[in-house]
Amino acid sequence: MSVDGGYRSYAGDDLVTGEGVFVEVPVASVPSRMASRAIDLLITAILAIVGFLTFGVLTARSSEAVATAVSIVLTVGLTVILPVIFETLTRGRSPGKYALGLVTVRDDGGPITLRHSAIRQLVGFVEFYLLGGSPAIIAAFIHPRAKRLGDMAAGTYVMSLRHKFQVTAPPEVPPALEHWVRAADIGPMPASLSIGTRQFLTRTGGLTQQSRQHLGQDLCAQVLQHVSPPPPPGVHAEWILRAVLAERRRRDLDRLQSEAIRTHRLMPPDPLG
Repeated sequence: MSVDGGYRSYAGDDLVTGEGVFVEVPVASVPSRMASRAIDLLITAILAIVGFLTFGVLTARSSEAVATAVSIVLTVGLTVILPVIFETLTRGRSPGKYALGLVTVRDDGGPITLRHSAIRQLVGFVEFYLLGGSPAIIAAFIHPRAKRLGDMAAGTYVMSLRHKFQVTAPPEVPPALEHWVRAADIGPMPASLSIGTRQFLTRTGGLTQQSRQHLGQDLCAQVLQHVSPPPPPGVHAEWILRAVLAERRRRDLDRLQSEAIRTHRLMPPDPLG
């Protein structure tokens, strides 16, 4: 198992909150996504029927060119523009997602923007309306986060809001390493490495002894590339990982608290608070 593949395999469905707490994100299943899309397509079909009937009556005496232009505008509006506006304003929801408790988020867990939604809907037009949805279904079954092609292009995925988040307890610094890690310079680490390390520490009981030792040493080597000075010699790799993660969380909490105090001093109190 490669080092990169090792920690990325653990990082697939996890996020880190602003307080440094790791949560396992429930990715929406393919059947729920298909049901959500079916609801959206049904609503789009109803709006299209009403729209074309209405514009058909209004443009009955118009030229063929006007009727064609109206049809193109109505088609693009219902299949791309309206979904983009709705999804952007609701931060990743659609009528179908509302019904099934789903939401589209960025790969880092943040709310999507107009750009993300526009890319998803433009690719989705090809996936669903030109190719019948087969590319989206195949991609969703293959991808570990059930992403369709539009999600891959936009850097998004769909998560379920009807599952409880599983919050794992933060690690604690082993007493033998407290002096070292408090004085160490810990630089920024890739989010995938941080999450993968956390997941490794929470799932060591399910690993074989050989895999646990090999993956722990590989992760430790990766983590220590961002830490200076190195730890005392002879310390177990898992102790080092716990110490570094715990210290990073402590520093993040201190930073957030300092920012909150500074904001409170600079900003006037909210009269509606």
